[in-house]
Amino acid sequence: MTFIKNLLSYLSLPVQQSINNKPVYIPRDKHMLSRKNISPEALQVLYKLHKSGYKALLVGGGVRDSLLKRTPKDFDIVTNAHPEQVTSLFRRCRLIGRRFVLAHVYISKEIIEVATFRASHKNNNAGIIQDGRIIRDNVYGKTVDEDAVRRDFTINAIYYDISNLSLFDYANGMEDLNNGVIRLIGDPIQRYKEDPVRMLRAIRFVAKLDFTMAPETAAPITDLANLLKNIPAARLFEEVQKLFLSGHAVKSLQQMREYNLFAQLFPLTESCLNDPIAARLIQEVLENTDARQQNNQTITAGFLFAALLWPPLSNLLPKEQAKGVNQQEVLFEAIEYLLKQQQKHVAIPRRIAILMQEIWLLQLRLTRPRRGKKKNFKLLQHPRFRAGYDFLVLRVKAGEQEVASEAAWWTKFQQRK
Repeated sequence: MTFIKNLLSYLSLPVQQSINNKPVYIPRDKHMLSRKNISPEALQVLYKLHKSGYKALLVGGGVRDSLLKRTPKDFDIVTNAHPEQVTSLFRRCRLIGRRFVLAHVYISKEIIEVATFRASHKNNNAGIIQDGRIIRDNVYGKTVDEDAVRRDFTINAIYYDISNLSLFDYANGMEDLNNGVIRLIGDPIQRYKEDPVRMLRAIRFVAKLDFTMAPETAAPITDLANLLKNIPAARLFEEVQKLFLSGHAVKSLQQMREYNLFAQLFPLTESCLNDPIAARLIQEVLENTDARQQNNQTITAGFLFAALLWPPLSNLLPKEQAKGVNQQEVLFEAIEYLLKQQQKHVAIPRRIAILMQEIWLLQLRLTRPRRGKKKNFKLLQHPRFRAGYDFLVLRVKAGEQEVASEAAWWTKFQQRK
């Protein structure tokens, strides 16, 4: 019934944005994007391609963020040169990806991503589509016009041409930038089916840019959220990092839960969030993560993921400790089961999973009866002690008062060491 209501609502929405046959041309003296906003490394790649006879344009986040007077984190370049032609131009260049082949050009310590213009899959065997989802997308175009059709959001279809320093706006992206709107190009249902990760990208841009989502872009998400199960879990880990480790984690979670996306990625955690302590724990760690990112402090992904999965891990543990039972073994078994289940949705790399496990195991050591000053001092030397202690304090702050006395004890013990 919900699906039918949403579908009827969607059908009543305005017609979705399409690509303009003639893009809006904005000459250099009519826009604010300057070469000063572009990294020297990206400029070097752009000019090298241009001087070699290829089209070379900046597109996506580098253009978008510069126009919003933000500092771009990376610069994506598109060209009519094929990947092998790009590698022939640059001494340090490697091709990556199977679904999308990209050229990574290494200059100094920077990596500049170069993509060949995309084109339609129609009548082209280089692209593979299954059940509406693009499996392989190495379909190369010859013009910017072809590439623009394949862009996801209007604000990402604004091109900066290094040959004359002008902008080409293919989907009224400048208008949406000025109005603070995230809008898909083309039919939203089709575009989400082509690549369900676009739902997460829409959420991320809303959170990152503090924009709103166009009604027709937002309408299908809740009903299509389960399409994320078809995306490789390793790719979803990369998307989760962008959502939670870029300074807008709190708003990202709010948006993800509103559109039923968080439950697709962390179903075991979602099932715990009716518990106010669990909800507060997640809120606290996300607020802390945002604050650290904004203050240019180190962010530890393992700590964040340990907090995200602590509520379901706690539910797997017995409420009371049975005599004669090795509590560490019980915890190990619960951790193994939890991580195995979580890997089906978001594949957490081993290096991060190990850190999570160490933080969780320290919760046991920090809350068990203390057996002598020497052992306590030895525990202070544990390489993950600080992370484990901070996690214990976080639990108390979230409302786990049963471990409050242990957290207070360790706080005082560190002060008198």
